[in-house]
Parts: sequence; structure tokens; C-alpha cells
Amino acid sequence: MPELDLQRAMETARAAVEAASAASLAHFRRGVRVERKPDRSPVTAADRESEAAVLAVVRAAFPDHGFLGEETGEHAGSAETRWIVDPLDGTKGFTRGRGFWGPLVACEHRGEIVAGAMALPALGEAYWAARGQGTWLRAGDAAPARLRVSGLAAWEDATLSLGEPHVLFRPPMLERVAALAISAQAARCYGDLAGCALVLKGEAEAWVEAGVNLWDLAPLKILAEEAGGRFTDLDGRPTVASGSCVASNGLLHDHVLRALSGR
Repeated sequence: MPELDLQRAMETARAAVEAASAASLAHFRRGVRVERKPDRSPVTAADRESEAAVLAVVRAAFPDHGFLGEETGEHAGSAETRWIVDPLDGTKGFTRGRGFWGPLVACEHRGEIVAGAMALPALGEAYWAARGQGTWLRAGDAAPARLRVSGLAAWEDATLSLGEPHVLFRPPMLERVAALAISAQAARCYGDLAGCALVLKGEAEAWVEAGVNLWDLAPLKILAEEAGGRFTDLDGRPTVASGSCVASNGLLHDHVLRALSGR
């Protein structure tokens, strides 16, 4: 099999989140109807249309690749390369008119995430990365800028970004997260992909998430690593598949893992 063109994969991921952003914004703050999936999580026409937009972009660039979408499941394609997609991470916030939501698109090649992108459409931000290509941000009409995580190495000076409170704020994790937050300089709980964006931009030193799915995390590992950071699950494994993560500036990663393990 030929090697994957990482530059093309990155450009495709970026184009995919831009297409999804446009599809979602067409419904934003316009009274979109909210339905419930069997697991009681919300879904809207914006979710479905955003996933269709991502699929169209991916199929145009890589018609033989596999595809896994939150809304439409597995699509037939290459077993070597597939795209993993959450078309609208943060649907609850989207339906309430808040700004911290957006698409997540990752390209997995031979079991590793090698390119990915995400966007915060209501904020006018798009992020993209590929192995060896760096992590980039386009904010509004500004030219794309390469991102770098912060260089803070003291936890008492750090900002902690937190994800889903329904998991993180339950015992025994509650006590560990609380101690970590209190010992930092500041803590923020934006939720969903916006929480990770703080780390990518050097505005927070660590982001902790748990109780989520593969598509909620898939592109965030490559985005964090290419910005100079580190990404693992709560057990320290470099995977996006376990439903939990710590994304950090790298310098404080082990401190966060130790605190959350209770050691």
C-alpha cells in the first residue's frame, strides 16, 4: 500500500471541519429541533448535516478510506486508514446558544492518529495538525498561526481545564480533581473541545476529560502533540480509545497523572 500523504490528510481534515462549521452555523440560534437518541443524548439536524458535509469532503479526497461517524456509524472502506468524526461536539451547548461546540475530525492510519482538525465555529476558530507538520490555528480573518503550548513548569502557576463534570466530579475522582484544581493558580470548566483549545493556545497547562467516546477525543492527541504537548489517558497510556485523557504542556503531565491516580 502507498504511504498516506500527510499534508493532503491534514488539508482534508481542515476542509472537513470548515464544511461542518458552515453546516452547523446555518442552524445556530435558529430554534433547531432537539431529538433524543436511545442513550438520551441530544441530536439535531445540525449534527446530521455536519456529518454529511464531513463525509462528502473526505470521500472526495480519499474515496477508499474507512469512516466512523458518531451519527452514521461505520462506513465501508480501507482497513488501513479511516476517518473518525464527531460532527458537533457539544450539542447541548449548541442547542442552548452557547459558543463552545464544534466538529472533530481525525485520520487514523495503521492504528495511529496522524492528522486531525477541530473548530469552534461560533468563535471563528479552526485548528489542524498532522504528524511532523505542527498545529495551526486560524482565528477569524487572521492568517494561520502555528501554536505552541505554554512553558510553565510550576503547578502553583498553572491553569487547569476540566471536562465532563458528571464523571470527574464523582468520588473518588472528585476529591483528586478538587485537590488538583485548588493547588493550581486557576481552574476552568469550558467543557468539550473548547477545554482542550485552552491548552493548545497556551492558555492552560492541562486539560482533563473522562467518560467520553472515541470520536470525542480522536483528533486531540495529534493536535496536542504537534503543539509540543503530551496526550495520554488517565492511566498514562498514549491512546484516544479509552474514553479519558490528560492533554498538557508536557512539563506538568506527570504531576497531573499522579494527582489523579491518588498516589
